[in-house]
Amino acid sequence: MSQTTVLHVGGLHWATSEHAIESILSRREGVEAVEANAANQSATVTYDPDRTSVAELAEWVRECGYHCAGRSVPMHVCEPMDEDPVPEAARAHAHHADQARHPAAHVDATHAGHTAVTTATTAAEHSPHEMMGHGGHGGHGGMSMDDMVRDMRNRFVVAALMTVGIALWSPMGRDMLGFTAPAPFGLRDDVFALLLSLPVVFYSAWIFFDGAYRALRNRTLDMMVLVAVAVAAGWLYSVGITLTGGGEVFYEAAAMLTAFVLLGHWFEMRARGGANEAVRALMDLAPPMATVVRDGEPVEVLTADVLVGDLVLIRPGGKVPVDGTVEDGTSEVDESMVTGESLPVAKTPGSTVIGASINTTGTLRVRATKVGSDTALAQIVALVQQAQNSKAPGQRLADRAAFWLVLVALFGGLLTFAVWLLSGASVETALLFAITVVVITCPDALGLATPTAIMVGTGLGAQRGVLVKNATALEASARIDTVVMDKTGTLTKGEPEVTDVIVDGIDETELLALVAALENESEHPLAAAIVDHAAQRGVVPERPTEFRNVPGHGAVALVNGRRVVVGNRRLMDDEGIDVSAMTARRDKLAASGRTAVLVAVDGRAVAVIGLADAVRDTSAAAVATLHEMGVQVVMLSGDNEATARRIAAQLGIDTVLAEVLPGDKAAEVARLQQAGRKVAMVGDGVNDAPALAQADLGIAIGAGTDVAIETADVVLMRSDPLDVPTALRIGRGTLRKMRQNLSWAVGYNAIALPIAAGVFANWGLVLRPEMAALSMSGSSVIVAVNALMLKRLRLPHPDAETADDNDPARTFIEPS
Repeated sequence: MSQTTVLHVGGLHWATSEHAIESILSRREGVEAVEANAANQSATVTYDPDRTSVAELAEWVRECGYHCAGRSVPMHVCEPMDEDPVPEAARAHAHHADQARHPAAHVDATHAGHTAVTTATTAAEHSPHEMMGHGGHGGHGGMSMDDMVRDMRNRFVVAALMTVGIALWSPMGRDMLGFTAPAPFGLRDDVFALLLSLPVVFYSAWIFFDGAYRALRNRTLDMMVLVAVAVAAGWLYSVGITLTGGGEVFYEAAAMLTAFVLLGHWFEMRARGGANEAVRALMDLAPPMATVVRDGEPVEVLTADVLVGDLVLIRPGGKVPVDGTVEDGTSEVDESMVTGESLPVAKTPGSTVIGASINTTGTLRVRATKVGSDTALAQIVALVQQAQNSKAPGQRLADRAAFWLVLVALFGGLLTFAVWLLSGASVETALLFAITVVVITCPDALGLATPTAIMVGTGLGAQRGVLVKNATALEASARIDTVVMDKTGTLTKGEPEVTDVIVDGIDETELLALVAALENESEHPLAAAIVDHAAQRGVVPERPTEFRNVPGHGAVALVNGRRVVVGNRRLMDDEGIDVSAMTARRDKLAASGRTAVLVAVDGRAVAVIGLADAVRDTSAAAVATLHEMGVQVVMLSGDNEATARRIAAQLGIDTVLAEVLPGDKAAEVARLQQAGRKVAMVGDGVNDAPALAQADLGIAIGAGTDVAIETADVVLMRSDPLDVPTALRIGRGTLRKMRQNLSWAVGYNAIALPIAAGVFANWGLVLRPEMAALSMSGSSVIVAVNALMLKRLRLPHPDAETADDNDPARTFIEPS
């Protein structure tokens, strides 16, 4: 069975470099699909584990000339694997070093071995978490994104400083700036310029040559090839002129070209880093250390060392390191950073806790049930990473276009050179135009157009607890015009609540005390709803006697000496109780879709209690928001028409499909699609899975079943219907940015290419290589910054239909 993993791939400087990884890995045995992403320095690989492994995949990436730290995972998931690339010596060294620092972390042999491997991974090189979160750098194996940005800045500074000197002693400096000082040491101007150009070519521009070599070795073309060809052509031609006696040289053009490309890429990388903030924050949520009770004593260990079955001690204010079940203690846990729930959740023995949530008040002892890559946080990170690396149909087309545009640039440069020479221009003039064409046609903006928008969109969704599984789903969500919502568990909580208490000849509080006392002994969901309602009214039930449960009908008991009967008409008849005085009221409740429960005290019918499935607090706001977006809302329910109509009227839904059998839900979705609608299906149960698969977009409520979540394209972690319009708005905003970026990238190349080739030279419209480099780099920066503007998208809020996007009550990532 195929498996999917996300690998860190450092050194993907430009979007066009993605093709090299995809091309070389896809040709390897056992690899079924590869999707690389230069924006976050990673690649999603689907492979056959019987034919290859993560270790081999990582090695193949390194053979391509790129750095690979292994799987891209959160720090707390750095667990022992057969694909661990760290040498045995490094593992042993790291083990001894870690033992010296944390002797308590190595209590027994099992955990010591676990820690040794884990620590080795982080000691021998930067962790996969760090590499994914911050990117890597080819040839500089543990470079984080911050280091990468600084490195790019340093290369630019060197190039810029050298360029100033080269320009001053160039014909441009002499003629345009009036600079008259002779070159130092009595050297010719061109010789001095050659010396100044050496740090530019062999330090600043070396990443271009290195990248071009890797691309060509992997039998592909990318932007590195274009920049390397342009810089090398200008510089080598100039060196040849200098060594043969002097003449017109282009050292300043080659140096400026290098400086401007580095400047643009420096800014672009900073923007790309901002686009990946959401996943980077996710990576940092889990605590690095955990307190585990072993031999009755608390021991601090690495979170990666916690094993299933360990008893974890979580003190007030501490983070929950792994998923588990509370065995002892009571507290409230803030799960907002994982599930998006704004209020702390009460935890008692038997409650489940989620890794990376924050314990607020009491001390908890939690039995670990899921660790490492099985934790909810790790699975969320993997899901978001795979979504960011996935390619929408438009992006695949852009990627192919970018590859061919590199080829067009190279042939265009040669053609431009030839045409200018044949037209009688000098070699210098023809070469300048050719270099300009090669530089300005670099398709980096085209390659970045959609990945950056997808990264920001999926990250924005993750912050809101909306997990989009792939780019295709993100694009599909933008086109939805009809949302079909399953009633139970989606629009409603899937649990009953008391809606009406109708009494006759008895005080309501007295009635609730009697009924709650009886129902407190029952395990029926309706009984629990009545007890909860009584508790909300401040009623404390007493202990009944002679309690008797009547399965399927109700219950009977003595409360303070009074005989209380609660149940349906059949039970009342069996008890010989006349309920004719309550029949009309009971029938009215039943006709409105409520469940009616009759109550008799001391042989007389005194009340009827109405119960119904509780509507979620935000369901009405979700429906209203969807209507404002021009989206039709359809409620799908297996309940009777009366119940379905009551809920629909309460929520403002005008289209109701009631009494729909589970097996017919997919058919109802298909019927809407046949009418030309783009349908999103929202559900939470096993019987919703076929409909989720049938829909153009399947959306699973996070509290639903694993089957529904597996089938869906989008998962709502908060189980909040208001997140449905949030998902659609994110999709619409992302698609809008993708189209804007693609239009800009295509339009830029269409206009810039003829200008660079000198088509308009007779009108005085001429670009030099350095200006072409600035234009090309600026285009890429514009694309990245435009994608970042998506973060300003206004999204629905649970308490108000419009609210600040950075409201911590709605944020998925804890604020930095």
